[in-house]
Amino acid sequence: MNKRALLSVSDKRGLLDLAEALQKKGFELIATGGTQKMLQENGMKVTPIESITGFPEAFSGRVKTMHPKIMGGLLFRRDSAEDKKQAKELGIEPIDMAVVNLYPFEQTAERGSSPPAGEAGTRGVTRAEQIELIDIGGPTLLRSAAKNHAHVTVVCDPADYERVIQEIEQAGDTSPALRAELAAKVFLRTAAYDAAIAKTLSDGMHTGVLMTGKKALRYGENPHQSGAYYEVYQPAPKEGELSGWKMHQGKELSYLNLLDADAAWNLVHEFTEPTAACIKHANPSGVASHRKIEEAFQRAYDSDRLSAFGVIIAVNHQFTKDIAQKIVDQKIFTEVVIAPSYEAGALEILKQKPNIRALELWGNINQFQVLRNALGGILVQDQDTKVVIEDDLKVVTKKKPTGEQIKDLLFAWKVVKHAKSNAIVFAKDKVTVGIGCGQTSRVDSTWIAAKRAGERAKGAVMASDAFFPFPDSIEEAAKHGIAAIIQPGGSMRDAEVFAKADELGIAMVVTGVRAFRH
Repeated sequence: MNKRALLSVSDKRGLLDLAEALQKKGFELIATGGTQKMLQENGMKVTPIESITGFPEAFSGRVKTMHPKIMGGLLFRRDSAEDKKQAKELGIEPIDMAVVNLYPFEQTAERGSSPPAGEAGTRGVTRAEQIELIDIGGPTLLRSAAKNHAHVTVVCDPADYERVIQEIEQAGDTSPALRAELAAKVFLRTAAYDAAIAKTLSDGMHTGVLMTGKKALRYGENPHQSGAYYEVYQPAPKEGELSGWKMHQGKELSYLNLLDADAAWNLVHEFTEPTAACIKHANPSGVASHRKIEEAFQRAYDSDRLSAFGVIIAVNHQFTKDIAQKIVDQKIFTEVVIAPSYEAGALEILKQKPNIRALELWGNINQFQVLRNALGGILVQDQDTKVVIEDDLKVVTKKKPTGEQIKDLLFAWKVVKHAKSNAIVFAKDKVTVGIGCGQTSRVDSTWIAAKRAGERAKGAVMASDAFFPFPDSIEEAAKHGIAAIIQPGGSMRDAEVFAKADELGIAMVVTGVRAFRH
């Protein structure tokens, strides 16, 4: 008896190649509605599901696959004499493969609900439309086939078609290992799907985060702690938002390596101009922008060489051979280097320092929400993707910043967003010259930034991630020659702070937005 495959998909990418490969190997193709039509239009022989169930689609497609001859064909155990006997008595024939993907509920839910009748609002989708995109038969087919993966191949993701085709062409069937892997993926997919439905129908009151791809790390925050890395499962990433990373060389990653790498990549990703950042303990020690990425790297490193020991280095443009050579020649002790790509030959140079972990990242990790555990639960927030531009700035002092100072103020603002609060950044010519962060008082952070900057503070600008509660930080900045300041504003003592800046001859602008990072 020929093997049989049930095909019922909403996402038809790659389906023809899979169907042709199955048919060449003698599989009978069973299909539903739109899938059947597509295959037949491409000259393929297809068995309509109604000819097996003896029952037409009903209720506008709400009922079409939920039938004992379909569920039984997927679920009966081929190695059970009793199951085989009962299947024969009931006229149930085996279905050996289920290729199913689900109605696009997540994508439609992201558009939001339309407002109730009579209320103003942007057209999204109505709750009734959302409910019609809750797939019932699809998850049932997938779970049934996955439960019986010892005998049935189940495929829920077009990305897996090629592997199935290869095994079918080579052996006439899939391997137990692949069937088990695909079955596990099905339960992950249906769990994510149900979580998305629960989140939507509860208006965000209930949510779920699924993780996959566990990777053991060298250790956790300290060597006596274990650590692991999981990817957040994304069943249907938006077009152009696929992201990921790989490691080209180096020692096994630790928990802190990944925390620092995340901080470094988030920072340089703020910039379109070639930018490099040195990161220590998830805080920037030096950041620089320049038309040449090699010069940006050198300036970022030179900004604070004392702190740049065991540093994480990130660049937002291709990592060149020149940067690699600078690291080797200057004997820079770096734990991790990060870039969106590597110039031919750059990795060969880095091999002279085999312990350096060279990571390649692509895509926008800012698309992911920030998750942190607290008090036995999970805190969730959006990434801080707010971009402040010159038009957003309000000058609050008699002295106005120059055009060059505006550029430096906006540069410093992007950096201060990525330093732990309380955070102060001194910058000049798009290079940080002093950074103070993680202090319990803002004036202490200002003092630390000034100590790091030394004489370089004269004529530099200063960024503060939150408002100044007192004028003391302005007085400290003035002692070291700061010429202009950017800060959110909004303090009860704003008038006093602005007046102090006027008194000391410092230009000041406010953004109207805060940039805390705890």
